[in-house]
Amino acid sequence: QVQFVESGGGLVQPGGSLRLSCAASRSIFSINTMDWYRQAPGKQRELVAAVTNRGDTNYADSVKGRFTISRDNANNMVYLQMNSLKFEDTAVYYCNSRNLVGRVWGQGTLVTVSS
Repeated sequence: QVQFVESGGGLVQPGGSLRLSCAASRSIFSINTMDWYRQAPGKQRELVAAVTNRGDTNYADSVKGRFTISRDNANNMVYLQMNSLKFEDTAVYYCNSRNLVGRVWGQGTLVTVSS
């Protein structure tokens, strides 16, 4: 089963930027859709962004125009560029794929937006 290790989170001021990285334990070439999720304190995990092998992307309305998802199949990596960060973007961010059966979640990476 493929495992994911997320990194790149941290403390950032409102309006700032962060780039999250996700390293997969094996090739993601055969995985059609890679997703980024987040879970804010006291809330359910939600889908933030998705990217297919063809390069099609989809975003939650709350991040549209501010976040950009990308993937590098050659290096088994998925990225999330986050700009114009807001207080409400504070959460633990995870990458995974809706295409995986019995998927395993990583530890995630914490993003804290605070002044």
